[in-house]
Amino acid sequence: MSAQPVPGRTTGYEAYEAAGELLRALSAPIRVAIVAELGGGERCVHELVEKLGAPQPLVSQHLRVLRGAGVVRGARRGREIAYSLVDEHVAHIVADAVSHAREAQ
Repeated sequence: MSAQPVPGRTTGYEAYEAAGELLRALSAPIRVAIVAELGGGERCVHELVEKLGAPQPLVSQHLRVLRGAGVVRGARRGREIAYSLVDEHVAHIVADAVSHAREAQ
């Protein structure tokens, strides 16, 4: 009896390709910082701008990249959009990477 793939799950090399896409989406330091912030809960753009000290257009541009990669999602909250992580695993990946980088210094 052969194992059947589970719908919605990647197997074999597909999983490596998906992991590569995720890592490419996280390749910019500001995107790592955005994901780290969203690991603490949903945030609006102005909250991310204030916390990261980055210009609003830059934060919005990187949120678009993360949204396109399926890392974050936005939900309208009145006149604003609140961003959150699609999957909490990404927050753990980022936290581990930042922790590892700090240890290496």
